[in-house]
Parts: sequence; C-alpha cells; structure tokens
Amino acid sequence: MHCSIMRRFFLALTVSMLAFSAPAATVTLPDFSVLVERQGAAVVNISTTQARADKPQVPFPGIDESDPMFDFFRKFIPKHPDFPGADPDNQSLGSGFIISDDGYILTNAHVVEEAEEIVVRLADKREFSATVIGADVRSDVALIKIEASALPRVVLGDPAALKVGEWVVAIGSPFGFDQSVTAGIVSAKGRSLPDENFVPFIQTDVAINPGNSGGPLFNLKGEVVGINSQIYSRTGGFMGLSFAIPIDVAMDVQQQLRSKGRVQRGRIGVAIQEVTRDLADSFGLPRPAGALVSSVEPGSPAAKAGLQQGDVIVRFGGKAVESSSDLPRIVAAAQPGAEVAMEVYRGGAPQQLTVIVGEWQDPAAARAKGKAPKSLAAPNRLGLVLAVPTPAQRRESGVDQGLVVERVQGAAARAEIQPGDVVLAIVLGGRQLGLKSVDEFNRIVAELKPGQQVTLLVRRGETASYVSVRAGK
Repeated sequence: MHCSIMRRFFLALTVSMLAFSAPAATVTLPDFSVLVERQGAAVVNISTTQARADKPQVPFPGIDESDPMFDFFRKFIPKHPDFPGADPDNQSLGSGFIISDDGYILTNAHVVEEAEEIVVRLADKREFSATVIGADVRSDVALIKIEASALPRVVLGDPAALKVGEWVVAIGSPFGFDQSVTAGIVSAKGRSLPDENFVPFIQTDVAINPGNSGGPLFNLKGEVVGINSQIYSRTGGFMGLSFAIPIDVAMDVQQQLRSKGRVQRGRIGVAIQEVTRDLADSFGLPRPAGALVSSVEPGSPAAKAGLQQGDVIVRFGGKAVESSSDLPRIVAAAQPGAEVAMEVYRGGAPQQLTVIVGEWQDPAAARAKGKAPKSLAAPNRLGLVLAVPTPAQRRESGVDQGLVVERVQGAAARAEIQPGDVVLAIVLGGRQLGLKSVDEFNRIVAELKPGQQVTLLVRRGETASYVSVRAGK
C-alpha cells in the first residue's frame, strides 16, 4: 500500500515538472503586409469641391471651438473655408476603391454629395476627374467613374462568412494621409443605426477617422467585405466603434444605380416595434422574436394582405425575422410588385398571409418634387430657415399646418433637426402653439432670452416627436 502511494506521488511530481519545463505556447499575430502590398493599389483618395452657398456657423459640426479636437482638425484640414487663407470652395476628403479595371469606383454617398468637382488620386499618384454614375443616400453608397483602363481592382468577399472576433483591415486616407492602414476585429454583425434601417452594418474596432469614409474593409484573405462608412464618436475622432456597409449590399446598390439610375426598395406600410420577453408572453409567442405590428397604414400593401395591429411577423419571403430591425431590410430587398408569403402570429397561433410588395419612396425625394424656391432669409435664433409648405408638400406630409425646414444650423442642427422636417408647433410656458406663418414663428423666437430652451413638435416622415432647442444670442 505504501509503495503504491509513493509511485503515484513520484508520477504526479514528474508530470508537474515536465509541464513546468515545457516551452510556453506562442501566439503569432497576423502580418498584414502582403495584403496591403497586393490590395493597396486599388484603394484611391477622393477629394471633392462644393460651391459655398451658405457659410456654416461652426467649421466642424458637433465640435466646439473650445474642444481640443477643434485644433486637431484645424491643423490637419487647413483648407476648411472658415479658416483664414482658405479656398473659397468647400473641399472634403474621402476614400474609395476600384471594382473594375475600366474605372468604376465605390465610395460613400456622403463623400461626393453636392460635389461640383471630384478628383481621384491613385496609389501611383496619377489623378483623374471623376463623374458620379449614381448615389443612394439611404445606404450611403455611391458609384463614380474615371476614364482609365488596365487599373488594379479589389477582390470581393462574402460578408456572411465573417465571424465576430475575426481580424479585418482598413485602407484609406484619414485626414488626407493616403494609403493609411489600420486593423482590428469584427465586433458585431447586423447592427442597425438610427435612420439607417436598410443596412445591416458590420461593427468593428478598426481605427476609422475623417477621410476613411468610402474606403474598403478587408478580411485576411485580402477580400473586400465592407465599405467603411460611419463612426460613433463624441469628439469627432475615433473611439473604437466603426461601422461598415456589407459589400454585398453595396454591390446590389451599385448594380441598380448603373442599370436604372436609382435604387428600388420594397415596402408594405407598417409601423413595427421590438418584441420583448414581456410582449412575447402577452401575445402568446414561444419566444421573444419577430416584429410586432403597432400600426398598419390604411390602403397599404399590408392592409390589403389582411395584416392587423398586434400581429407579429416572424417570417417574410422565407427569411426569419429574429428582431424588428430585420424586417425593414428584408422587405426593402424584395422586388416591388412581387407576391411574398408572410408568417405571422395572431392570437398566439401562426397564420400565413400573402402580400404584394409596394415600392418605397424616399420622403426627402418626394418632398423635393413640390419644393418651393429656396429662401435666402437668414436663420433665426434657433438656427432655422422655415417656409410655408407647398400644396404638394402638404399632401406628402399629410398635415394641414406647420412650416417646412429649408435650412438648419447652430442649435437646431445640434438638436438633429433636418431640412425637410415639418415644425408643427412650439411649446412655451406649458402651452402648445400651432404654427401657420414664418413671421409668427420668427417673432416668437426673437423674443426668447439667450440660452432659453424651447420645445418644438417636429414631424419627419410619418413620425412626430418633441425636440428641445436652446436659443442663441
């Protein structure tokens, strides 16, 4: 017995010593140099020039002059029009990448928005003037073209094959520094962002800064899996949250832009909300999933299909709707006029419905059809230039009162009011006052004390919400 115990003791000791003396496992980080060498030539710098119609109140929106980031931006973007000695035209920088050897380039729509001149600089320093083939604001994708041949082009990958935690690489021109390379990992997939419900964004922690917009996001195979589009930031600089448009979404958009000049999207005419666990229990669902229908637009494709308030859409066109954010993307991808099967839960039991998909209309584009000539009036103390809506705008908004926002800056811009919004009322002293004329509204605003906060009832599309704005001097 004693010998048996001793043998076990010496065996355990020997194993422990071997484990202690064994070399530690080494972790090898990826080397991106080959990827950059092979793919960098297809990444371009894009500079644009826009005529200055109105001088912005703040040189860099969202960044106060007392913020340290203000000096950083002023140092690295010296040609901003609000700085002494600046070019009279507003110049911006972005990135892009070549998708065909005859000069088609993908970038962000916001990079080329309202551009009068677009200059593309290749990695070999050649420069070309570019023309916009088409741009889609809702997906933030633009297709531009330069007259050249035998150009290097990127290889496209499959965003669906990306895994959270996988390494990815960005190449672009942050602050105008061409061919800058940054790397990180995929933080999440299928992210929905406010007012961007048509794009299932890839979230990464790759360092993205102004100038990276429109540049490619590569996987380790050197394949483009996304277009770097947005960052989440409180300072204007990188804070570890970057968002890229999946390349399959971008390629579908560019194909429609090239063939039809615009992007068609499906719609069914419902307002939806997320299904929480409590709501799932209330509606008799087996688990919290799907999109809860909170309202159905009268006469819409959904109404004609028999969809009702309180229904929960769990499948659309054979695709599962796991969360409410999935439905707008799935419906938008459907061809207008197509007959699509839906599975809904009603009264705790599944039902099958069929809907004929309608065509989504961009509210901003629809408003523009009946737009009156742009007012040259100066912004009021809230930073708003308003106009009485045209009959076409009244029909589009569905309201018979209120004033249309034509231009916005300052406090109103910081409150995220946008051109095309309709200001329905102003709340003062606990009273809500409807608005019928611009002069009336401006008189009320002119009497506000500097720094006084007022609340506006603002309608955007089919949704109205209260927005607080602080009056300027």
